Amino acid sequence: METATFGAGCFWGVEAAFSRVKGVVSTSVGYMGGHFEHPSYLDVLSRITGHAEVVQVKYDPLIVSYETLLDVFWSIHDPTSLNRQGADRGEQYRSVIFYHTSEQEHIARQSIENLERSGKYQKALATQIQPASTYWLATEEHQQYFEKKRHKQTLT
Repeated sequence: METATFGAGCFWGVEAAFSRVKGVVSTSVGYMGGHFEHPSYLDVLSRITGHAEVVQVKYDPLIVSYETLLDVFWSIHDPTSLNRQGADRGEQYRSVIFYHTSEQEHIARQSIENLERSGKYQKALATQIQPASTYWLATEEHQQYFEKKRHKQTLT
């Protein structure tokens, strides 16, 4: 198994998108890229930690490639929007790829170059590429949030 970590806005929807990809073994949501130890959701929301809301993806590279995961990443958010996705604003919602290996860094940088050359976007990409750092797991209530909501609605 390999690990990939992406920030693309509110982590609930991002996690839901990656969890549907064949070859993704598990997903979790949390925080990365900040300077605050053991941040809570409210800490990150208050913009005092420097963290991004992220999804950590465990995947089988024999079934799904890192390039395919990047394709999903690009398709689920606006990578030209600085510190904002839809109505969500703040650095915690930034577009960011946290790489775990030098190969992931290379592939991510190449992916950005290809996307910029494609002319798909009128504006420059705001997506950051950074080395993975400490991953702080969000509380259980945030994990698989949409799946839990859907399940709860079917029970009522």
